[in-house]
Amino acid sequence: MKKNSIKNVRINSEVMKELSNIIRSGIKDPRISKVTCVTDVSVAPDLKTCKVWISVLGDEEERKKTMEGLKSAEGFIRHELATALNLRYTPEITFLQDTSTEYGIRMSKLIDEVNHND
Repeated sequence: MKKNSIKNVRINSEVMKELSNIIRSGIKDPRISKVTCVTDVSVAPDLKTCKVWISVLGDEEERKKTMEGLKSAEGFIRHELATALNLRYTPEITFLQDTSTEYGIRMSKLIDEVNHND
């Protein structure tokens, strides 16, 4: 299976949808922020590993706590993912922090400031 095959794209979108549901409603860890979003998922073609990019709106401390909470709940998340999806293997999940949303918000504010000053 090629990296960008139709099957891989479909698996990525299904994993992303299920992970979003699990993080939103399945995890009761108070460290995980309520404003946590799964921005992208990349499942390896052999279905053994999965990189998940997480965006958290808030300060640096809140992002750090959320990433710690997700790391500690990784086994539970993987188990829930296995029950939700019918895949040959349930991939090992690696959570990565995505800061593109915060960057976009910051740039938007700077553009608004420049427009306001003109």
